[in-house]
Amino acid sequence: MDNSIDTQHSASSLLHLISGLSIGDALAALSGLFPGKVTFSTSFGIEDQVIAHHILAAGLPVSIFTLDTGRLFAETYSVWSATNEKYGTSVQAYYPSRDLLESFLSEKGPNAFYQSVANRKGCCYIRKVEPLKRALQGQVIWVTGLRAEQSPERKDHQLVEWDEGNQIFKYNPLLHWDAQAVRESIDLYDIPYNPLHDKGFVSIGCAPCTRAIRPGEDFRAGRWWWEDNSKKECGLHAAS
Repeated sequence: MDNSIDTQHSASSLLHLISGLSIGDALAALSGLFPGKVTFSTSFGIEDQVIAHHILAAGLPVSIFTLDTGRLFAETYSVWSATNEKYGTSVQAYYPSRDLLESFLSEKGPNAFYQSVANRKGCCYIRKVEPLKRALQGQVIWVTGLRAEQSPERKDHQLVEWDEGNQIFKYNPLLHWDAQAVRESIDLYDIPYNPLHDKGFVSIGCAPCTRAIRPGEDFRAGRWWWEDNSKKECGLHAAS
């Protein structure tokens, strides 16, 4: 049996394990099956805050980390602090490699990402993709806040799937939620969230690369808004 078939079978087995369970119960089941090897990546966006609540309020043994790119909004850092305070936790941060970042900035300058897609992807790799790979080392399950309605590409994701690039299983508990369900959960549990979401920012990344979207625009229109490309991802999530 080749690896791709084996991983698909395992993803199916994991999906069967959590079928019909709440998010909290599913996370408890996965962390019971893989002790110390289930981790959640948060950007402190509204979806991620819902998942963090399920983990932290119940004291589930799921580690939580964030990628601090060094160019986040001040509001994002405020949500980070508010989350730590509300739940009595300390979200672990991963940072860009000093050598890679210093070399990139020395060669191309601080705003090189505006100059070409290649430069932008290079910046994303250094600030996000490479630190993510370090954060996921030794883990078996990666929990994410992906939702299918966020972009056409994200409709291809599954509730539980094998991420070939990172060699890890992904669990996307909010995959089939709509934006209203996310907001209702935030209100119900009084979860801290980024106030930029109330100002038209639906997908919040680095400050120089994110703007509010206009009525009728695509969910991802506010990310790398200067690029003429509808398939805009940073490289963290590739459809399986």
